[in-house]
Amino acid sequence: MARITAILRALGRALRRDQKTLQSVVGNNFFIVSVLLLQEAGTFIYLIVGLVLLFPLSTDPLRKIPKSRLELWPLDTHERHLLRALSPWVNPMTWALAALAIWAARGRVTLGLWGLAAGVVAAGFLLSELPGGPAHGLLRRVPNFPGPLNQLVRKNLREIVSTLDFYCGALLTVSAIAWRLAGQLIPPEALMALTILVVLAFSSYAQCLFGLDGGGGLSRYRLMPLRGWQILAAKDAAFLLVVIPLTLPLAPLAGAGAALVSLAVGHEASVNQFRPQVRWRFSSGAGLFYGLFQAAMMAIAAAGIFYNGPFVLAGCAVIWLLSLRWYGHVLDRVG
Repeated sequence: MARITAILRALGRALRRDQKTLQSVVGNNFFIVSVLLLQEAGTFIYLIVGLVLLFPLSTDPLRKIPKSRLELWPLDTHERHLLRALSPWVNPMTWALAALAIWAARGRVTLGLWGLAAGVVAAGFLLSELPGGPAHGLLRRVPNFPGPLNQLVRKNLREIVSTLDFYCGALLTVSAIAWRLAGQLIPPEALMALTILVVLAFSSYAQCLFGLDGGGGLSRYRLMPLRGWQILAAKDAAFLLVVIPLTLPLAPLAGAGAALVSLAVGHEASVNQFRPQVRWRFSSGAGLFYGLFQAAMMAIAAAGIFYNGPFVLAGCAVIWLLSLRWYGHVLDRVG
């Protein structure tokens, strides 16, 4: 039993260190703007953020141990079964679920709510057991694109899908589609607001386009026969290939303009302020005022396109191209 106890203690320490990285949500634009501007009206947004966070919180603690190493440990069959049974209790979510079950038994929490929470936690636990992670198959099926930047664009798409920002934005779009399929009418102004929220979910990622490349990412880019603007263009292309399709069921032109402005503003922080990011976490932005400025510019662009027509979109495209060119030169000098 001493060996099992030692392993469980090590798992607990590793899990606590890993869950501390979830604090990145505090520096995410989507969360900051929701708290400061929407306040009580942002309850639905908080639910989406909480739902997205439940999946990394519910992962199997034994995933912290490489399978090859676990098989080499001198544990007999009984000890391995005992470790499998006890390890989920290292995760605080298991205790929270048990507390909800007690409240449900007392009638303070409905069985339906407990069942929903249990289903989400179980889904996160089971998905983490799949080989390579929950999006392993999806990440391998990224299509090819024409041109010399094909592999860079594919790599950047895989990076975006490995952030919680992507799932937050996707949930917003799916919720709007489900609402419309249910026969409920959504006013055009509400569609524009939802579009801004979807783009806002990705805006922090636009401030750290190189964050998931690792510490040696910029060094590797220096070895490529590419100009700085081409490297940024590959990052931006992947961003637009994700964000624009998610805004198509909402207000697509306003979404495209907001995405271009988000990138144009985010280039400065991406190139001049390298901030490493962690996969399967929310992207952390460059700061409160930078994030609010970016959100304001996005909202102005989206509203301008929505109320004044597509010619405003052309202005957003020009601003993005100028930013791409300028910060491409800055990236060349950095290299």
